[in-house]
Amino acid sequence: MNPQPMKKQSFLHGAAILALATFIVKIIGACYKIPLVGIIDNAGYGYFTTAYDIYSVLLTISTAGLPVAMSRMISESQALGHHAQIKRIYRASLYVFLTIGIVGSGGMLLLCRQLAEFMESPNSWAAIAALAPAVLFVCVISSYRGFFQGQSNMTPTSISQVYEALCKLFIGLGAAWFVMNRTGDVVLAAGGAILGVTVGTIVSMIYLGIKYRKAAAFLDTQGGPVKPLGVTIKQLLSIAIPITLGAAGLQLINLVDAKIVMGRLLGAVGFTQAHADEVKGIYNFCQTMFNLPAAFIVPITVSIIPSITGYLTVKDYKSTLMVEESAVRITALLGLPCGVGLAVLSGPILTMLAGYGEMELVTGNPILRVFGAAVILNCLVLLTNAMMQAHGNVTTPLIDMLIGGIVKVVVNFVLVGMPQLNIIGAPIGTFCCYFTIITLNLLAMKRMQKEHSPRIIRTLLKPLIASLIMGAAAWAAYGLLSRLISSNSIACLGAIAIAGCVYLVLVAALRIITKEDCMLLPKGEKIAKLLKIN
Repeated sequence: MNPQPMKKQSFLHGAAILALATFIVKIIGACYKIPLVGIIDNAGYGYFTTAYDIYSVLLTISTAGLPVAMSRMISESQALGHHAQIKRIYRASLYVFLTIGIVGSGGMLLLCRQLAEFMESPNSWAAIAALAPAVLFVCVISSYRGFFQGQSNMTPTSISQVYEALCKLFIGLGAAWFVMNRTGDVVLAAGGAILGVTVGTIVSMIYLGIKYRKAAAFLDTQGGPVKPLGVTIKQLLSIAIPITLGAAGLQLINLVDAKIVMGRLLGAVGFTQAHADEVKGIYNFCQTMFNLPAAFIVPITVSIIPSITGYLTVKDYKSTLMVEESAVRITALLGLPCGVGLAVLSGPILTMLAGYGEMELVTGNPILRVFGAAVILNCLVLLTNAMMQAHGNVTTPLIDMLIGGIVKVVVNFVLVGMPQLNIIGAPIGTFCCYFTIITLNLLAMKRMQKEHSPRIIRTLLKPLIASLIMGAAAWAAYGLLSRLISSNSIACLGAIAIAGCVYLVLVAALRIITKEDCMLLPKGEKIAKLLKIN
């Protein structure tokens, strides 16, 4: 039997598959991180996140630009029917990925203690060392994912993400518990917790390798012009380097910013190391909640790049604009209610998920409220960056993100150094950062895309109205339920459920979702009829 070609998925179909995987991964992640805090306490969680801060920089350098470049180039080749070039693009990217991965993993492993000292968190060295091999494995994984995503097939990526999360849950939590019970050493336990991440990348890499070999067999039989390997690598890097510099630059700024925050807490504010570690742990937990909604926007950004690129390749500007406005609408539908919900129910959510008492809530409550306000800005930054990259504009997102990062460092240096604000100044800096970036992005898109620029502000209005009404419903529902029910968790979950129902009714009543959105989903005609959308 001859191998069968992959089925191409529509933009929203692919995004829906990735979003479902993201939801599963986040549920698994919650089952991992919430008990993890209980096992290794806030200080240990601070060591854990410090390792992740360093890992994120190397990971961004390794994977931020190349998968986007692969996705664009593969989508172009597929639109033109040049199937043999797709495999050449994959091979070229793999050579680059392996080089970056070996250097990144080796540097993180050999310099684990120096990196921990640089971050002013010397006890993070074990977690950094345990996470080092994951950089190499993720590089290989990214080459596989770029191959599939460029052909608008998001299923292998989704399944591999679930495998990673499951390994992290069982192996990471198990190792942290085992080390903590045997040694009582929080430093080593944090390293054990993060070991599950490394094992998960190995499992994911093996799965994707098997899927790639099956899919590549079809490409071997296809014709079309094939560019020389050196030319393909050069084209990949010309797209990838500006994207990587922008993302890595912001990550490096975040890394320096984390050092500045700790330095200001220890110096200008006068906290002890133990107190600084404690409030930084609370801040990091709130930051995890802040990043959660954006994780559901990433599937949209991954899906729109090959979709927009394909339409632009054949000069179908009407379809390009339809996809972009649909992406903005879905982003607003997801991001706005999440941000409003985090801001309105900040205290109950932190009490439910982290078990915070009154003392921790004094710090955590205002942090999460500010993060809630910044959620939609973060989501729109991700989306507009992807849109500009799909249009071939990779320099503007780089410049805008670096400017935003500098704003964050400056604001944090000033505000965190104020004793009355201290760590609460950090999320304010984050808000200012993303507000700056999205403002610059929107101005650039309006200037460069002109008549083909999506109507972003107008598209946001109805979801914003629905989200604000939903937020009022959540606040009122929790106030009532907390008086009737002694359990904070039940009252919080009840308020979220009531707010969710109110939001769904408002989405239908305001006709926020269009028929064009539905038609991009599998069985879209039936969905449109069910929702009575004409």
